[in-house]
Amino acid sequence: MCERWVLPDHAKTLQEIANTHAESFYRGRLAQEMVSFSHATGGILSLKDFGAYAPEWVDPLSVAFRDYEVWELPPNGQGLVALMALKILEGLDAHSEEERIHQQIEALKLAFADAQRYLADPQYMASPPAAFLDAAYLQERRGLIGPKAALPHAGLPRPGGTVYLATADNQGNMVSYIQSNFAGFGSGLVVPGTGIALQNRGQLFSLEEGHPNILEPGKRPYHTIIPGFLTQKGKPIGPFGVMGGFMQPQGHVQVLSRVLEGGMNPQAALDAPRFYWEQGMHVVVEHTMAPEIVAALRERGHDVQVTTEVAPFGRGQIVWQDGSGVLIGATEPRADGMVAAW
Repeated sequence: MCERWVLPDHAKTLQEIANTHAESFYRGRLAQEMVSFSHATGGILSLKDFGAYAPEWVDPLSVAFRDYEVWELPPNGQGLVALMALKILEGLDAHSEEERIHQQIEALKLAFADAQRYLADPQYMASPPAAFLDAAYLQERRGLIGPKAALPHAGLPRPGGTVYLATADNQGNMVSYIQSNFAGFGSGLVVPGTGIALQNRGQLFSLEEGHPNILEPGKRPYHTIIPGFLTQKGKPIGPFGVMGGFMQPQGHVQVLSRVLEGGMNPQAALDAPRFYWEQGMHVVVEHTMAPEIVAALRERGHDVQVTTEVAPFGRGQIVWQDGSGVLIGATEPRADGMVAAW
């Protein structure tokens, strides 16, 4: 059976945005509706907030990894975490699957420790994003990884509800796109008559005095959503992404490692069992992960929880082209994604 969803308020809003070239959303009726609803529900949004908004073009960050280039958006997103972890891993040798997973967990811990301490709206960061990708600094961080699990700590770099879509066409255009209202359906509040659900991404601000990500006016918070892109020798391979909050850079590292190091095809890499590092020594793994690998990780000191839940492990999509230009689509078995060709 099929369910039919009808969203008339949402449809009218989209039409109004199109008819006014988005002016209504930022400076017109829709902006006023959102501000009025915000005030009625205890919020502090103002028309000035909406009117002052301007989109920003940014230069993506990239690192070379296994003869490819991996591209991520810069802070305030957490793509830097994936890039740091990949470069840390590139200098390590793994002699078994459990050792590879152990190293991935430890590399991600170190990258997350830095992100949680330093990452913010880039104009408020003491060190530029490139400082975290400095070869000498990453070598220093790499040296902290041993055979046993360890608690992560931030280093000192030298100064210097999410939906993911990937698409490509036969003219070479490719898009890696992600959108999120954050926790579940965001704030859980919908502006009456508009279908607009208010997000709660401000939840990721820090309230620690002196922290670069502290809550301040006109500032963007630490952001989890990170669309990714892969190239080889400057030529596009294609977009990829793994949704799921703080799972996203962890998913990027695991999927890319399985393809670029393990030789898996994109769909097999998405299908493979994943881990999700939560905090400290605690790691959640899918029940499909081999029991001997789980046992080996526990021997290394990881506090491993095996679960049949799929939600913690993200939901990925990939569109890549092979050497002959044929497009390859892969979609997540843990969610309702699909590959559509036309």
